[in-house]
Amino acid sequence: MLTTLKTSYTDTRAADLAWALGREPLPALAVLDLELSGAKLQLRLLGASHQVLLEEAGRNCSETVACMPGSSTPLPLGVSKRIGEWEYEFAARVETLTQGSFAGRAQELLALVADHPHGLAGTFPGSPHAFTAMLAQRHEGQVRWRTWHAYPQEGQLVVTRTRIGARMPATL
Repeated sequence: MLTTLKTSYTDTRAADLAWALGREPLPALAVLDLELSGAKLQLRLLGASHQVLLEEAGRNCSETVACMPGSSTPLPLGVSKRIGEWEYEFAARVETLTQGSFAGRAQELLALVADHPHGLAGTFPGSPHAFTAMLAQRHEGQVRWRTWHAYPQEGQLVVTRTRIGARMPATL
């Protein structure tokens, strides 16, 4: 699903993003509710990036990646945590692209997510390549999602990848 977010585009930067687990739902500009083999997933586009709410078998998790005033937790390159019976893994990277490469990558990602049944993308008015996009899936008993946060004024694309699910037994 592709939507134009009804908010003014604020000149935020990739470096302004912060990460948090366990936050309450924040006001969303667009929402996509999904059911993935028993897991209820809500993809939420915020005025300053994304939030994902997951509920499965009576357990809950929320992930927020956004410009959060007063947050002291910057966007980490990677996180691995136990959340009850779940294992949670998060990874982030920043791609810096030329103006021409950025426009092409933006179009490619928006096309990928816009028509996907588990995808949500929102563009910001005032900048054709300013967007946040999210794509979710269930794979081998785990819920996974990827996000893309575009900052055309800097030529930067923040890419995140999350995986959460039952703890996998160690193999010898």
